[in-house]
Amino acid sequence: MKFTTPAGQNPIDQGKVVGKPHDRIDGKFKTTGTAPYAYERHDVVANPAYGYIVHAAIAKGRIGAMHLAEAKAAPGVITIVTAAEAGKLTKGDFNTAMLLGGPEIQHYHQAIAIVVAETFEQARAAANLVRVDYERGKGRFDLDEALKTAPLKGADSGEGSKAPPVDRVGDFEGAFAKAAVKLDARYTTPDHSHAMMEPHASLARWDGDKLTVWTSNQMIAWGKGDVAKTLGIPKENVRLISPYVGGGFGGKLFVRTDAIMAALGARAAGRPVKVALARPMMFNNTTHRPATTQRIRIGTDRSGKITAIAHESGSGDLPGGGPETAVSQTKLLYAGANRMTSMRLAVLDLPEGNAMRAPGEAPGLMALEIAMDEMAEKLGMDPIAFRIANDTQVDPEKPERRFSQRQLIKALQDGAKAFGWDKRNAKPAQVRDGKWLIGMGVAAGFRNNMNMKSGAKVSIDRKGIVTVYTDMTDIGTGSYTIIAQTAAEMMGVDMDRVVVRLGDSDSPVSSGSGGQWGANSSTAGVYAACVKLREAVAQKLGFNSGDVEFADGKVRSGNRSVALAEAAGDAGLTAEDTIDYGDLAKTYQQSTFAGHFVEVGVDMYTGEVRIRRMLAVCAAGRILNPKSARSQVIGAMTMGVGSALMEELAVDKRFGFFVNHDLAQYEVPVHADIPYQEVIFLEETDPTTSPMKAKGVGELGLCGVGAAIANAAYNATGIRIRDYPVTLDKMLDKMPPVA
Repeated sequence: MKFTTPAGQNPIDQGKVVGKPHDRIDGKFKTTGTAPYAYERHDVVANPAYGYIVHAAIAKGRIGAMHLAEAKAAPGVITIVTAAEAGKLTKGDFNTAMLLGGPEIQHYHQAIAIVVAETFEQARAAANLVRVDYERGKGRFDLDEALKTAPLKGADSGEGSKAPPVDRVGDFEGAFAKAAVKLDARYTTPDHSHAMMEPHASLARWDGDKLTVWTSNQMIAWGKGDVAKTLGIPKENVRLISPYVGGGFGGKLFVRTDAIMAALGARAAGRPVKVALARPMMFNNTTHRPATTQRIRIGTDRSGKITAIAHESGSGDLPGGGPETAVSQTKLLYAGANRMTSMRLAVLDLPEGNAMRAPGEAPGLMALEIAMDEMAEKLGMDPIAFRIANDTQVDPEKPERRFSQRQLIKALQDGAKAFGWDKRNAKPAQVRDGKWLIGMGVAAGFRNNMNMKSGAKVSIDRKGIVTVYTDMTDIGTGSYTIIAQTAAEMMGVDMDRVVVRLGDSDSPVSSGSGGQWGANSSTAGVYAACVKLREAVAQKLGFNSGDVEFADGKVRSGNRSVALAEAAGDAGLTAEDTIDYGDLAKTYQQSTFAGHFVEVGVDMYTGEVRIRRMLAVCAAGRILNPKSARSQVIGAMTMGVGSALMEELAVDKRFGFFVNHDLAQYEVPVHADIPYQEVIFLEETDPTTSPMKAKGVGELGLCGVGAAIANAAYNATGIRIRDYPVTLDKMLDKMPPVA
């Protein structure tokens, strides 16, 4: 199905199933421990061996020699695979560094060998007996130093966030020089880890020259291609299976070393091998969100209208990598005739930087939305009023291109009313509750919408059961449920009459899970397949497909009614199709918007910041399942708390690694850190995005949260922190007098 014109009325608009707050159909499996995650697939292979990866102990240099004899002689060891035994490997399309290093080492904790043994404990013990002689090289580990000579570099995150090296509209420098009120400030965000609950894990089995990998991966088709390319085998000889993913946040968009090393270990051992990355190895071995240094300049007239705005960002990555696209949202979020954005990329020898939930916008808004608050204060304006005064319904760089939907003003106004913004004291450090200084903060949320080609196969059996097959993944987002809702709505059956099969590369290629595109695109693919299946049913029954109605498990046309099971017959019926998109996303700017509101308390004695309450008001097209969508947003808000107050990968600039590479030292929010959270979804359907008229919301819930917290901390104390995270050591010596 080609989607080239805005969607008209269709069966999804009935809203009998889609748009309703259904429980997640996978929930019962996850809460009973019966959901089959990759490392736990005891049902698919007999007698698997266990692999344990040996990781590089230097960040840059070469392996002089590897001493394996003692490890090979250890109890239970079956085989050891290094780069020498693996043979020629290629870098996948989506990888920046080789997934198996040697003799050259590209980053700390790069995999350099896998030890395969009868048990996990034996593999781990033997891996600790491997001795490596290194020739340490000189590495580049200091972002600030590297940015001094870093070149301008444009990039596309592949997830809707992109910008050229330098982008200019009008005369920024001239307009900024003439502006009545100005801000010129520097902000920094640190390196962040995905720290998902399920580690990177895979189970590999060879059947002759054919490889099956049960793995934890967000993008099955991408992964299948990269496994084949890395190992140098035909793509048709690779099968990836990933029905359940215990969190990804972008860290599992791409094949990682667990899958490749499991495959290499299984080939060498001649039997299935399972591999899971130990938690302390994930932080340096896999990808992370790169640190940024951002400069924002805003100029306005006396009334608060932006006349000049510039956003410059610098970040680093391994050779061949790309910058964090932190300036992307500034190209679209606020009006202003004179504009400039630019990005610089420093080459670093730290672990690979890559996509993490809302790449670009998440760290970019952490800076931009503090700057907007600082400008509002300079102008003597309410922060919400300042944002509303600079709203735009068109792309500021291309005024002829309108937003398909843009309800930022309503999100801010409705949020202000619901949150009690009118009770906020605009003067900082004035509100106290016992030992706590109380403050409120706000920020705009923004995330672009992306439409991705997505396919599905749908069948009806002789019992009237509808089954959906697609390689779409469920990373904890509720894909099983919204896909079932779509099929139930289209085929006129109850949810318990739908079976959903996900995460198998033998199924039709879907959009996959990432970039906030998964829900809208994957359900649109199911919609397309269901349209074709409805036509097949109508044709078999001799009905006019334009008049047919699917409801209550029956097919009706005029005064004729046939049960769906009877229509399918003993042989059943199957249809397959793919949603493919035209140029509507070029004609209209498709984006999602939010208003984020936070109240914090700051301990006046210690400077500790505590969240008291949070609200997100989201405008993101049709909400397919309000219950699972709310869960996505509050999870994103929680991640925003971590970004604002806790999370920071500490770089050892001498030896080039993240020091705090475990969950004991890399702090993330826990239940005690998160109080009351509220989410409001604005009524919205966007016919330009797909037949579902939906968009994504899971990353929008993160974008802007960090700045709202930082702004609330400023309102509470009068201390402006521009370097994340907002920790007590940055506030303590500046706190207002206690008396």
